[in-house]
Amino acid sequence: MVDVTREIERKYEATDGGGLPDLAGVAGVAGVTDQGVVTLDATYYDTPGRRLAADGITLRRRTGGDEGWHLKLPVGPDARDEIRAPLSDALPAGLAGLVRSRTRGAELSPLVHLLSERTVRRLVDADGALLAVLSADRVTARRLAPEPGEPVRWTEVEVELAPGGDPALLDALEPRLTDAGLRRSATPSKLARALAETDPDRRGEGATGSERATGAGKPTETEKPAKPAKAGKTGKTGKAAKAAKAAKNGKSAKAGKAAKAGRDKRDKRVKPKKATAGDIVLDYARRQAAEIVALDPAVRLETPDSVHRMRVATRRLRSAFRSYREVLDRAVTDPVGDELKWLAAELGVDRDHEVLTARLGERLGEVPVELRLGPVAARLRIWSQARRGGSRERVLGVLDGERYLALLNALDALVAGPPLRPAAARPWAEVIPRAVLRDYDRLSGRVEAALATPAGPGRDALLHEARKDAKRARYAAEVARPAVGEPAKAFAGLMTRVQDLLGDHQDSVVARKALRELAVQAHGAGESAFTFGLLLGREEARAAARERELPGLWAEVSREEHRAALGA
Repeated sequence: MVDVTREIERKYEATDGGGLPDLAGVAGVAGVTDQGVVTLDATYYDTPGRRLAADGITLRRRTGGDEGWHLKLPVGPDARDEIRAPLSDALPAGLAGLVRSRTRGAELSPLVHLLSERTVRRLVDADGALLAVLSADRVTARRLAPEPGEPVRWTEVEVELAPGGDPALLDALEPRLTDAGLRRSATPSKLARALAETDPDRRGEGATGSERATGAGKPTETEKPAKPAKAGKTGKTGKAAKAAKAAKNGKSAKAGKAAKAGRDKRDKRVKPKKATAGDIVLDYARRQAAEIVALDPAVRLETPDSVHRMRVATRRLRSAFRSYREVLDRAVTDPVGDELKWLAAELGVDRDHEVLTARLGERLGEVPVELRLGPVAARLRIWSQARRGGSRERVLGVLDGERYLALLNALDALVAGPPLRPAAARPWAEVIPRAVLRDYDRLSGRVEAALATPAGPGRDALLHEARKDAKRARYAAEVARPAVGEPAKAFAGLMTRVQDLLGDHQDSVVARKALRELAVQAHGAGESAFTFGLLLGREEARAAARERELPGLWAEVSREEHRAALGA
């Protein structure tokens, strides 16, 4: 069992062993109560390649005050989600699962030992309610791996908001803290500072801000980035596949290089003016691959909308592979795309059904009570529940499976050693806009065919395909946005409008099928099917309205000026 809390705090470096400043009277702080001193003994765990530290994640086993296993996941400036589990000798399975997308089966072992003497003060308001906790830590850190090192010591100050506290309080307190000689820490965690200051290759040199912020020192041999494939050569295809396979069991140095390169590069944005087509596409691919990995813990913790967001990331990445086939060799990306399609389908096992049930429930709520004949709400609930079941367990089974890990490793290998085609080396302006327009042309042909087809199942099928084409064109424009700028953003917005209209039409098609099924079930049970027939008729009318709206929307979206703005 784990407990999740949102931790919002700021860390400050203390100079000359300074103590805690008096914050009484600042920003609503009516009183400061001394809570004494507590000793915190923590061992931090990571893989041999420090995969957790590379992503700003900390995992520790602490005794003394606040004992237990603690996993901290960064969620924004000054904010981390802390997941706690009771103290035990072995790492709890729940926490191990939450870092699986990073560890990929690599062993977690002790990396750093921290001993902190913490002086604690509570900041309270006039009613005695807790506003924040102010603490000063005298830290002794010792590296445990790969070889035991000499201890380093420092003092730091933390201000942590009470649960539900206003982050503006941190801003209000900061001037008093800096006036007392404190300065904002260059590292996000004690672990990051310990890694930087105990790095045997940099000891005594100090660490750069970026190195300290990530906890990175000199990378291990298995983590040095692999060189990307040269444009026009796909010979690394076999090597990338081998690297992905080897990364699965942690036995290949090349796999480690691929994995580290993928993680290191994912936050590095390209400079559009000098960028090649390959730069633009790979920047997008790395960000979507990183999003999948980052959302893994959120899905496991059932964070709202996390399953949908991970599913969208898989679709965006797969769509980019298809749209930018001039840049990336589809002989390599298609097999990975097939696996992304599999993952999206598994994540959507219940998502589509939930959306459908919500739509039917909303439509039923619009029906006057006098027209709700029979137990229609109960019938809808029974129908919905019969089609659910085990979705949570199924998703966790997918995330814990070897196929999913193989996909993550394959993505790391692909972005580290991309199968670039000759067009990848060309300036983006010669390739990227043309790819967006190619997807637009595909959509245009589909829309024109649908509008020329009589209403009925044939048109419904064409409009459904057009919806998918609109989404593909939208994603292609999203890839282009860092280079093309506002015109690409606007074009993506136009494609979204088409996608939304056609999406509502397709949802109506699916809803009508479900309503017919519900009507048949109600009739078979001796219940009135009138209300389901009424809803079916309303859905038909809604779909017809969307079909009437399409020509006008398409006339606006398909204006030449929108395409010309892309610069093709």
